[in-house]
Amino acid sequence: MKKVIAIMAASLLSLNGHAASQKILFGSCAHQDKPMPILGQVAKEQGDVFIFLGDNIYGDTEDMNLMAAKYQQLANNPDFKTLKQSTPLIAVWDDHDFGQNDAGAQYPMKEQSRKLMLDFWQEPKDSARYAQKDGIYTSYFYGDEANKVHIILPDLRFNRSPLAQVSAQDYKNKREPNNMGPYSPTTDPKASMLGENQWQWLELELQKPAKLKIIASSLQLLPEFTGWESWANYPNDRDRLLKLIKHYQVNGVMIISGDTHWGELSRFSKNLDYPLYEMTSSGITQEWKAISPNQHRVGAPTSELNYGQLEIDWQQADPTIEFLLKRQDGSQIIKQSLTLSSISPYKK
Repeated sequence: MKKVIAIMAASLLSLNGHAASQKILFGSCAHQDKPMPILGQVAKEQGDVFIFLGDNIYGDTEDMNLMAAKYQQLANNPDFKTLKQSTPLIAVWDDHDFGQNDAGAQYPMKEQSRKLMLDFWQEPKDSARYAQKDGIYTSYFYGDEANKVHIILPDLRFNRSPLAQVSAQDYKNKREPNNMGPYSPTTDPKASMLGENQWQWLELELQKPAKLKIIASSLQLLPEFTGWESWANYPNDRDRLLKLIKHYQVNGVMIISGDTHWGELSRFSKNLDYPLYEMTSSGITQEWKAISPNQHRVGAPTSELNYGQLEIDWQQADPTIEFLLKRQDGSQIIKQSLTLSSISPYKK
């Protein structure tokens, strides 16, 4: 990748010539106080890009001096330095680097946090991400015109409506024993994680031509309901996205996500013309043993530290795609292979 151009919250990261393959790496949940050997392993992969999917630090403060100090801890981490020197990095935030656990639009320091975040990730100073309404959402194009990959990063924090929550008694008696969280799907028809300005942007992004579209979501998108934060808590948002994919006949959509402190693969096809796959990679330093149920899970989940990999082989007549979840030593935990035609039913 030689060049980055920021235009209206979108970027083009191009490879010289015709790319035979592309390797996109991703992960989430990196606590700045802990060692991060997994990032050293990721650097060895020599990927085209690594996507930080959120909780890239655990800020959890309204003190911006403290937040800046935590970013500096990440910057000083030797494995982060190695990764930064070897691999292009892009990022979106989740709650802890936004500023507060499970925070949304009501977080009072979101503008100050936005500037710290974008400065840390060396966003171009003229980038729309610094000032656009409803957050730091953006997108990137990779590869040449023939084999273009479109990576879309929505912001699920800046404009997010309040969460609906069960009582403490219901959580303790009903949710916690089943490894489920305290939140419920909102019944407010106007509630949204994205907000209407961002929805208008996303609808336009979905219509831009690309062989493969990767929605890089800080929260899980396909799992129906876990009680923790996810798209399922805002059913209108989730339904709207799935309907737009079908309405605009968008080929090649795949999803990557973070947040959970466990890793898994999900598959969903209800009322769609092809199956959507989602690889959740979490975490770089964080682990959670009480894994929630997921009716769309493919195979077994993992509570080991992990990172994700999506590799596309363009040399095949029908390009092949591998979705992998890997341990911190680079060994494989989960693998899903498919062809581009299997997720591209629309003739264009």
